Amino acid sequence: MPLQNCQYIEVVCPLDHPATEQTPWGKAVSKKAQEGGGWLTWVFATEDISKVEEKFGRSAIEGHRTRPDGSDLKWKQIGVNEITDSRELPFFIQWLTADHPSQDGKAVASIEKITIADTDHLADSWFKSEILDGLNGASVDFVDPSANDGEYGIVAVQLTTPTGSVVLD
Repeated sequence: MPLQNCQYIEVVCPLDHPATEQTPWGKAVSKKAQEGGGWLTWVFATEDISKVEEKFGRSAIEGHRTRPDGSDLKWKQIGVNEITDSRELPFFIQWLTADHPSQDGKAVASIEKITIADTDHLADSWFKSEILDGLNGASVDFVDPSANDGEYGIVAVQLTTPTGSVVLD
């Protein structure tokens, strides 16, 4: 779903294919599905992923996806390994193609607030300031994981739409 501010929400599910368990992303999606589903993670786009690579001490990997219309989306990503254990933290992406999912259709909503279950308020992230600065006006509310069945990570996303606020939880 395209959103304003070059943002989007993407619904993912694991493929019933042996290759699904061969990649960190496939493993993370499968694990979340086996746990009953829900919010998996969030992603921050950057124009220059090399700075993020320096902090991680490793190179980003390239990814791509072919859309139903045959066009190919290409990107570099880093941090997917970490989201399996720290769902409150995002991973990072640099788009290699100008076209990406935030441009699929007319964006009429924007992210107003993200609620995250995390006792340390992203304190474990090397990227806390980049995350908070990159929210494009959205706020982050933190709740204790005990209020979320002991689970860490995204609890809800509140959108501002032309007809009012909508909470996706």
